[in-house]
Amino acid sequence: MTIVRGELDATRGPVSETEATAEVAGVLPEALTGFVGYLLRRVHAQFATFADGPADDSRDFLVLDALTRGDWVSQLDLAERLGINRTIMVAVIDRLEGRGQVLRTRNPENRRQYVLSLTDEGRAAVEAGRRAVAARDARLTAALAPGQAARLNTLLARLLAPGAEGLVRGTEHLVEQAHHRLRRLGDEKLSGTGLRVRHYGPLAILADHGPCPQQRLATELAITGPATSQLVDELVDGGMVHRGRDPHDRRRHALELTELGHTRLKTVARAVDELAEDVAELLGPGGDDELRALLVRLLEPAHPGVSQGAGRRD
Repeated sequence: MTIVRGELDATRGPVSETEATAEVAGVLPEALTGFVGYLLRRVHAQFATFADGPADDSRDFLVLDALTRGDWVSQLDLAERLGINRTIMVAVIDRLEGRGQVLRTRNPENRRQYVLSLTDEGRAAVEAGRRAVAARDARLTAALAPGQAARLNTLLARLLAPGAEGLVRGTEHLVEQAHHRLRRLGDEKLSGTGLRVRHYGPLAILADHGPCPQQRLATELAITGPATSQLVDELVDGGMVHRGRDPHDRRRHALELTELGHTRLKTVARAVDELAEDVAELLGPGGDDELRALLVRLLEPAHPGVSQGAGRRD
């Protein structure tokens, strides 16, 4: 799955700029809209296209806002709960400390840990940040009624890591955190296989439509040509996809699943199904359908008619 704005995945390190900017505006594949995780990715990408400032501002606010609940005795623990990569968290705290918004001191009970405290300057920054978050969320969720926006936040909070529910404020931040967590959970299910959840889309499409020109695969996935090339290279290198000749146009290549590709598709499909089951359990009875409907409503203005194709998963 895609991380927007060149983020770092908390478990895997840097995500390439190609993957980070993969989304194609105005396209929403009907075959994938039954998955809450996919809809979250698209909403996250849509929100990011209306960025008011650098991604650093978002992380800085998350940390400052979390510290309004009291001192935090472990910088690492806070990073894990907020889904921030350890290296990035060090940079965030360095930046906030340099502004005089956070005080970092050694934990007397564990000298390897830092205790984080909010200063008066930090509290003032939080108040300004909360106003900005509320104003931006109002713009981003204009397609929802007030009650629907509140319900969306409630459901999104259920998808966060344990202990993070009360630390994240605002729809945009909740979408981002939920998206990143589901991406990590899905990839963890595939640990040791060399596969990622993002491989499900291309493998499934090639199983249904192969041999398939790469351009058509990009269209079906609703991602850019460079991002498609990156995915295809991974699958070809892994022996899952073969580049042959298009039977309808011998001048161009066509992509086709190998026997190994069909086997690997079953593996990643199981992980995707298990992730969907996890999401349903986290959200509670009817929660996955409710969240899916709310996410589709957010996407509807940019993708007219998507609500008709985004029904329940079979």
